Amino acid sequence: MSGKDPEVLLEFQRIGSYMKAVAIDAATGTEVSVVGPATGSRELLTRTAVAKLRYVLERNRNAPGAKR
Repeated sequence: MSGKDPEVLLEFQRIGSYMKAVAIDAATGTEVSVVGPATGSRELLTRTAVAKLRYVLERNRNAPGAKR
């Protein structure tokens, strides 16, 4: 990503023995989620969700017909 990192909203939800992390780009509303063990590292889920969000935003930006 170029320049300043965009604002990312994070949400965590425990579902049984799993933890779901949702990352939302504040500017576009693009949302991704990842799931891991509830006993695992919240930091790892955060990094994974943000990396996935960056990937999806970049993919959408480079998609045919995307506004530039």
